[in-house]
Parts: sequence; structure tokens; C-alpha cells
Amino acid sequence: MDGERARETIPTNLRLLMVLEEVARAGVPVTPTEVNATLELPKPTIHRLFSTLEDEGFLQRDMDGRTYSPGPRMRSLAASTMSSLRIRTARQAILKRLSREIGETCNIALPDRDAMIYLERVETEWPLRIQLPQGSRVPFHCTASGKMYLSSLAPNHLQRYLNATTLTEQTDNTITGREQLLAELGEVKRNGYALDREEFMQDMIAMAVPILDPNRRLMATLSFHAPTQRFDTDRAVTYLDALREASSELSLLIEGDV
Repeated sequence: MDGERARETIPTNLRLLMVLEEVARAGVPVTPTEVNATLELPKPTIHRLFSTLEDEGFLQRDMDGRTYSPGPRMRSLAASTMSSLRIRTARQAILKRLSREIGETCNIALPDRDAMIYLERVETEWPLRIQLPQGSRVPFHCTASGKMYLSSLAPNHLQRYLNATTLTEQTDNTITGREQLLAELGEVKRNGYALDREEFMQDMIAMAVPILDPNRRLMATLSFHAPTQRFDTDRAVTYLDALREASSELSLLIEGDV
């Protein structure tokens, strides 16, 4: 049986899952034709599958009208998978250890369509703390986690984001110019970490590193934030190795190697 015939015999109840698998593997917005280069289904079939997944909220069409990205139900499924009891218990242990070492609140955040969402956090024991509870949504352009995510995007997807968004000023330090933000993101990409220099909240700094998936792509971010009364960015960078070590452990949790 040739490859095309073999693909046509993929059980109907597996086809939707295989489309989602390919979209997730791509890591960037894709067209049905690009996905079908792997699945090799009949053209009407692949377009029907994409239409079904879009109608049900598992995929969403991007601003160009051609490509598709994970929709709210697929993102929710991914977050729920990462929050399974076994993983969450181990993840909490890593975050608690890191929070004790740094002495500040540590967070894991996931990129959503237009913001970073806090998935997990361990609070500092200091009475003075910044309230950003689990489930909070924060902008990409003025947070350490958001800038870390933006730096991981392919240039064309980053330009698409910049063309569609307003770089809203949150504080006097917020970067609101596109060229300045692009320069900042280039530095983030080179350094492998991102800083928030009181750009999101006055009197708060933050630092973030990526949590990578098995394909070495950014899946989430690990960060800590602190009031400027206790921390500055120079001191934050001294904890880079600790953040990276914890990030590697968190990546291994997803791979199932621990």
C-alpha cells in the first residue's frame, strides 16, 4: 500500500488529533496545506478538519486569514496537562526551592494569544509583596516573561504582532517604540534572559528565562519579581544560573524524564 493510500486509511477518530499534533509541533501559525504535507489527506478532508477544529475552538484563524494557531480550548488543554497532580507537585517543589534561594516570588507563565498567563507561583514570605495571582494576564511588551516570549518568535510573526498591537505605556519606563522594542528583544535573544526594569509596574523589577519543550522551543517562562526596595536588576542577574537550573528541571518534567 503506498503512502497516500495509507494516509487515507487513518481512522476518522484520529484525524482531528493528528491535525492538532502537527499544529502543536510546528510551533508557529500554519496553513492546512502545510500541515497536510505531513498527513497527506485528501484536500477537502484537511480543510474540513480545520473548519471543525476552528468551529469548536481548538484552532483559531490568525489575522492574515490564512494561517491557524491553537485556539482557547487547545491552550486550556495544554495548561491542564501541565497542571496534572504529579507534575504540579514536582513543579511546586522546584519553585519553592528557587523562591527560598532568591527570597522573592517565583512564577511560571504561559503565552496566550495576546498576553502571558500566570500558571503557577510561589509567594515570597516578605510582608511587602506584589499581588499577581495565578491566572493573571500581563502584557507581552513590558514584562520580563512577555519579552522572553516575543524574543522567541520568528521575525515575520514578531512583525505581525507589532503591526497589530499598541505598545501601551504602563509606567514611565515602558518601551513604546517599535524599533526600541526590537532592539531590546534582540538583546534578550542573545542573552537568553529578559528583564523588566519597572516597565510594567512602578517600583517592581523582574527577570525571566525560557522553559523549553522537547523540541527546544519556548513552552513557558520561569521568572521572579521583586520590589525595588529589595532588588535591582544588577542583583537579579546574579541569580541567572539558579533560574536556568530550575528551568531545566521544569523542562524535564514535561519530557517525563524525572
